[in-house]
Amino acid sequence: MDGVLAVLTQVGILVFVVAGMAAMGLGLTVAGITAPLRDARLVVGVLVANFVVVPVVAVAAARLLPMDEASAGAVILVGCCAGAPFLPTLAGLAKGDTASAVGVMVLLMVLTVAFAPVVVPLVLEGATVAAGDIASSLVLYMLVPLGLGLVVRARYPGLAEQVVGGFTRASSAGLVIGIVAGLLVTWREVLGSVGSWIFLGTALVLVAGFVAGWLAGAGRTGSDRQVLGLATAQRNISAALVVAASLGGDTVVRTLVAALVIPVVLIVLAGELGRRAPQVGTDAA
Repeated sequence: MDGVLAVLTQVGILVFVVAGMAAMGLGLTVAGITAPLRDARLVVGVLVANFVVVPVVAVAAARLLPMDEASAGAVILVGCCAGAPFLPTLAGLAKGDTASAVGVMVLLMVLTVAFAPVVVPLVLEGATVAAGDIASSLVLYMLVPLGLGLVVRARYPGLAEQVVGGFTRASSAGLVIGIVAGLLVTWREVLGSVGSWIFLGTALVLVAGFVAGWLAGAGRTGSDRQVLGLATAQRNISAALVVAASLGGDTVVRTLVAALVIPVVLIVLAGELGRRAPQVGTDAA
């Protein structure tokens, strides 16, 4: 049964990522996606938040808290890997700018391919990071569907409008299946981690990420700052798991625990932010 659930988890997350990226491309334009990246101040702030502040907090947490080696490794990996395909979903829940979220997400994912192989081995003994392994999944499962969707939207806008809803629904269904199956297959590991410091370490990374991202958006609208906070708090779990596999043992388990904790917490947070967001088109009293 666990084998079936493990396959469902992988398939669900894969459908979520591929269909979600295709839906983003079908519903957006290149100009909309790249618009926030023209703001040099914003880009610098986002890079500092994701590749300086959060990794430093993660390493400090791993070193200062009385963590076991596996938990410390998981926290460091999560902290050092930025950019995740889950961000546009969070932006949608928070009623933020999805196009900006996609632009920031792509920037962070691409730079993680260069950042992780250099930094992770310096701060985590025994870790080996193959940039090609991270880049291959990035290109195949994320950038290719996004690019194809953008091409269809540019050349056949009518067709894009007809099919984007189906891709969006498929992505949402994949997310639900992936998370539910993942919880069912890893509940023993999650319970076994109760009492360990992995939860506090992960929480510190989440809080530091959201605050750093929020501050990076200084001068922009509250909605934009929320998206940047979510972008920095949501780490690239796929990349972290690729590196964790080189360490093996409990590090993979602890990283899986973080992989479940982070999106669940951020889904709740994004939903709450969206609920509190001003309702567009509502007449003033």
